[in-house]
Amino acid sequence: MSVEPQRKWTAEEYLAFERQQPLRHEYQDGEILAMGGASRIHNRISWNITVALDPQLSRLGCEGFASDMRVRLASSERYTYPDIVVVCGEPEFEDAELDTLLNPTLILEILSPSTEDHDRGRKLFDYRSIPSVQSILLVAQDRVHVEQLACQGDGSWVLTEADSLDAVVPLHGIDAQLPLTDVYRRVPRLS
Repeated sequence: MSVEPQRKWTAEEYLAFERQQPLRHEYQDGEILAMGGASRIHNRISWNITVALDPQLSRLGCEGFASDMRVRLASSERYTYPDIVVVCGEPEFEDAELDTLLNPTLILEILSPSTEDHDRGRKLFDYRSIPSVQSILLVAQDRVHVEQLACQGDGSWVLTEADSLDAVVPLHGIDAQLPLTDVYRRVPRLS
């Protein structure tokens, strides 16, 4: 659902609007898009990943943010809210509000039926355009399956997949790992 679809918003107008709203909105090419809520399973997986990564990130001097940290894509005409975002090193923000991250290292999206096409399409393309991003994870919530796109030194991207609870995903670009048994702990109805 968009806000005033007939109107083209500037990035500055979007940020002013968004900072006054109780609900989150993404911004793409002049349009403001309302974001829907997340399911129980989505929230469970997000929580599990946060709990699994936090001790590792603290040890590495990295910082993780859950779904409310906005990220500006390489083009300032797009802003999005990844499900989880990690920055290693000093975080860089768009302005003094400290609510729009510019230099994520790892971006993680939990796929849902209503967002999977968008997450795998334009959003994934845009994430890959952020120079600081080393790894993008796509996590299924209807089955045990994690995809990692890892940025190589030459700018190419390599896809790896894991689909067993025994699997451990080494997170490219940071010295951390994500055991799938942790990701899917207490998640009901996996096929």
